[in-house]
Amino acid sequence: MTSRLRDKYNDEIKKAMMERFEYENIMQVPKLEKIVVNIGVGQAKDNPKALESAIKDLEIITGQKAVITTAKKSIANFKLREGMNIGTKVTLRGEKMYDFLDKFMNVALPRVRDFRGVSNSAFDGRGNYAIGIKEQLIFPEIEYDKVDAIRGLDIAIITTANTDEEARVFLQLMGMPFAKA
Repeated sequence: MTSRLRDKYNDEIKKAMMERFEYENIMQVPKLEKIVVNIGVGQAKDNPKALESAIKDLEIITGQKAVITTAKKSIANFKLREGMNIGTKVTLRGEKMYDFLDKFMNVALPRVRDFRGVSNSAFDGRGNYAIGIKEQLIFPEIEYDKVDAIRGLDIAIITTANTDEEARVFLQLMGMPFAKA
């Protein structure tokens, strides 16, 4: 069983991108490489239960086991030591990546209060897109009553596009609801 989004990519988006950017080879068409979903848990150094809760939420949202991220260097102002647990992340590839993106664009984003589209300027210059979500409650799998704290999460969509313009058109064709300029 393949996902709706992957079928749409293979049937429609490849052809549209070939026509729009006049690629000579089908392999030049941008495609999704991976999606990284990350939750930073600042209070994890004082409260280890907060990290466990964030991991549980992330695993429910993505359907995949989360890994703990650690501090790369010590920062005295934040009372942070190198190697301390400070967050959790999941890297999605393959079918789970397409299923997550489909659910994110068509179910979760419309649940955001006063939603007028995602930013057009969150590209990194190499065809990747990053978006920050203020609360994990927009995902339907998260039960409001079982949440101990509202946490934000970062979603990085990594594509094989060479420029931001290619990536923007690619994500628009995928169904990403960009804000009107």
